Amino acid sequence: MDKTKMEGFGPHLMLDLRQCNQEKLKDYSLIFNILHELPKKIGMTKITQPYVFPYSGLVPEDKGITGTVIIAESHISIHTFQEKDYCFVDVFSCKEFSVEFAAEYLINAFESKEFDKHIVHRGRYFAIHPELEKV
Repeated sequence: MDKTKMEGFGPHLMLDLRQCNQEKLKDYSLIFNILHELPKKIGMTKITQPYVFPYSGLVPEDKGITGTVIIAESHISIHTFQEKDYCFVDVFSCKEFSVEFAAEYLINAFESKEFDKHIVHRGRYFAIHPELEKV
């Protein structure tokens, strides 16, 4: 890719997974393993071990598991809500990756029956050289 024409920092995949398998949403090992394996599967460099922990807040039905892994290219995070059969996932990177592969992998991992997929290209002017005119 020609760096002078690159528009932005990189892609941010955001998934809202609904009607997930409740057992998968409360499976600590599954979430740890996803965060441990996904970086390599999408060509990223994991620089920390996944940090995963169960969460139970003031609202009892908001309990679930939260986890993140820091990658050299940015981060991946997962937040599950087992009582609501819901999961939020973010994959943010400073380099291109197959967002379709990552989305399919995550949708299948949680057995989501309905989902919203958002892809945002962040940092519009981050990689543009100062001498280039911003449009």
